[in-house]
Amino acid sequence: MPSEDAVYEAAIARLERALTFGINPSLDGIRALMDALGMAEMACSCVQVTGTNGKTSVTRMTGALLTAHGYRTGVYTSPHLVSYTERITVDGRQIGKRKFAQYLADVFDAADTMDREFTEFELLTATALHAFRTKKVEFACLEVGMGGRWDATSVVDPAVAVITGVSLDHTERLGATREEIAADKAHIIKRRSFPVLGPGCQGVDHIFHERALSLGVPKVMTVGLGDDPDVTWRIVRRPRTPRGTLTVDVHGLRDYRVALHAPAYQAPNAAVAMAATGAAMFNVLDPDRANAALRSVTFPGRFEVLRTRPPLVIDGAHNPEAAAVLAAAIRDSFRDSPPAVVLGILADKDAEGIVRALADTAVFFVTTENGSPRCLPAGELAALVERVTGREVVAEPSLGKALAMAEARSGAAGVMVTGSLYTAGAVKAFVDGSL
Repeated sequence: MPSEDAVYEAAIARLERALTFGINPSLDGIRALMDALGMAEMACSCVQVTGTNGKTSVTRMTGALLTAHGYRTGVYTSPHLVSYTERITVDGRQIGKRKFAQYLADVFDAADTMDREFTEFELLTATALHAFRTKKVEFACLEVGMGGRWDATSVVDPAVAVITGVSLDHTERLGATREEIAADKAHIIKRRSFPVLGPGCQGVDHIFHERALSLGVPKVMTVGLGDDPDVTWRIVRRPRTPRGTLTVDVHGLRDYRVALHAPAYQAPNAAVAMAATGAAMFNVLDPDRANAALRSVTFPGRFEVLRTRPPLVIDGAHNPEAAAVLAAAIRDSFRDSPPAVVLGILADKDAEGIVRALADTAVFFVTTENGSPRCLPAGELAALVERVTGREVVAEPSLGKALAMAEARSGAAGVMVTGSLYTAGAVKAFVDGSL
């Protein structure tokens, strides 16, 4: 019998040969796959999460909270850092490589019955939903890949529709203004959905309220939004080291104090996840279970500490807003001395905005490349960093050499790697020895 790794690699090779990368502005493909798999309707309840920033963290925390309250829960996120299996978990555990290959093979068998091509995301979304049905999950927490209207996850009618916030990202696909992007994301709200709006919706929240009103949805829950939000939060204690504890008070239907091993920017995400979980369960959360769930949840690629002495931290911040939030986390967690920053950014992102946000957080910059064909060349990024910050910067296309250079220069202060989830994932694979 072939090894698990061999079976998995063969499945991924088929995926890479068969898929068509890009966006399919239609739900016809994913609906056809679901029909062929005998899944015209989901047997479980779904929580669908969209938003420019924070959606992965909210999806993971909501899944952890539901699991802690006794529900069998599937979580689907994207992209992965090292392995596709990271995208699909049940009760906090990744499905194994052999199982992933089996579920993907079932999806390919269904696809082979149709005379059409499917995108990677359609195939993977169908794989996740098929896995959740097989595993008999009671709740599926689904992170939207992009936007909302045509995203493959929108094949479901979510019981809870979460929008964490809206910023200018993927403007070539979703629209040139926050209003246009919000209108696209608003499509995850369906007639039987309970919408939950995060604080990042400020200024465009009327679009989501109008969508809900047009569908006859009776209630929209707001978190830290507007003059009288349904749920609020307050940071009690900020972490002082990269793996420090964040303590947050969350106020809503009742009062909670929860702790996370995470930077302060996760506080509003925790409040949104708690609101979404309460809406999904039609009940208030148990304080002890909520605290235990959030204390144990991990955030791959989001201020993830790969090493503590000296610190090595990866964060997939890939737009100016996320970079500004990361900059505040760096100031909290690297109080004694700033780290060296290794930066790798995709060419279609606002590299200048990202650099400006991080300008005063680094003692030294190293620009590098992450293996993606869309990555900005290290030399071009270095010139931009030097122009924007006036700081010392070195361009090193080799990721391993860039990391070694930053570690040698920063000493005990440590290294922060950011600019893209691709960069974060490539460093994680390098440290794990799989690259």
